[in-house]
Amino acid sequence: MLDINKIREDKDKIEAALLKRIAKDKFNLNKIIKLDDERKALINSMDTLKAERNKNSKVKPNAETITEMKRIGNNIKKIEEDLDKVSSELNELLGALPNIVADDVVAGGKENNKVIDTFGKIPEFDFEPKDHMQLAKDLDIIDYERAAKMSGTGFWIYKGLGAELEWALLNYFIAYHRQNKYTFIWPPYLLTEQSAFISGHLPKFRDDLFWTEDHLCLNATSEMMLGNYHRDELMDQDELPLKYYAYSTCFRREAGSYGAGERGMIRGHQFNKIEMFQFTHPDRSWQAMAELTNHAKNLVQGLGLHFNTVQLAAEDCSAAMAKTIDLEVYLPSMKGYKEVSSISNALDYQARRGNIRYKDAKTGKNEYLHTLNASGLATSRLVPAILEQFQQKDGSVKIPKALKKYCGFKVIK
Repeated sequence: MLDINKIREDKDKIEAALLKRIAKDKFNLNKIIKLDDERKALINSMDTLKAERNKNSKVKPNAETITEMKRIGNNIKKIEEDLDKVSSELNELLGALPNIVADDVVAGGKENNKVIDTFGKIPEFDFEPKDHMQLAKDLDIIDYERAAKMSGTGFWIYKGLGAELEWALLNYFIAYHRQNKYTFIWPPYLLTEQSAFISGHLPKFRDDLFWTEDHLCLNATSEMMLGNYHRDELMDQDELPLKYYAYSTCFRREAGSYGAGERGMIRGHQFNKIEMFQFTHPDRSWQAMAELTNHAKNLVQGLGLHFNTVQLAAEDCSAAMAKTIDLEVYLPSMKGYKEVSSISNALDYQARRGNIRYKDAKTGKNEYLHTLNASGLATSRLVPAILEQFQQKDGSVKIPKALKKYCGFKVIK
């Protein structure tokens, strides 16, 4: 949620920043300011009437004062109804606004994303390499056909060494985060609409979420849960930063059409992920983002995979985020890259929605903190990348050294 006071103070600057990521007809700051003026006027009128009612209640009632008190009561009720209507419309318009992107985030969509770092080189083969689906079938480690019978398309079953590889990846991530003093959270998989709004996934991503009949949604990412962990809480400044990581299975509809190469595990309805999250003081917000970026990069580098670090353009960032950096692994079968980690800074956007604050040590005032998240990591594209980048001529796949202590084998054949 954006700060209405900042919108008032610097409307032109806020509008210019919003235009980096959404069209002008998608928001109306003048209407938001007008509604806020109406809200304040109604509150003032109601306070005046309540003060008048309080004054009249202290005198001996007569027919005139009883009539007057009834009039005041009716007026207060009418103002409360108007205030609810105006506040609801104002909150709906404010809630639909995305975050203000950082100054160094360029306008536009994916075409303006920029590679800012590269690790490793594109693998070369002296044989015709297979794609991850063929490798998984030949090695009997991932079963798409039986998963489709059970659940429909967009699902898969890890089998044998495939299941052990998946679990080894998760244990590798967990060990790394434990070493870096992050606190492990294993959250529920269902959350309320309000929780999804606070994380910034509503209203924009409603159609990409799975919903139950009683209006709970399956989490699309642990960020949704972690962002609500300190909801409606006030913390001392010396408690910050608070650093967490969470494991969860994630669920997404992934509706729409995608490229022919996005088969198998590249884009599915269910996958496993470890998510890092920080609640931090605004002064160290960008330092925290650099830290999270380094953690995510260390994990991918530890696997020996070739990948790019990419800064996203404004339209490619999620609605709640002021800046996002993606790590994209290379997939030989696609001759391209796919994201395995997104590192994002929401500034105070999620904290305002969730009323998450700290008491400033110098001023004693309650201020909104900043929230940041990073995949650390998601597995559904790492497994294909490992299979494709480390495949051998005989059809086997070498396991990254970093995983051997967690899976107990060096090769899948």
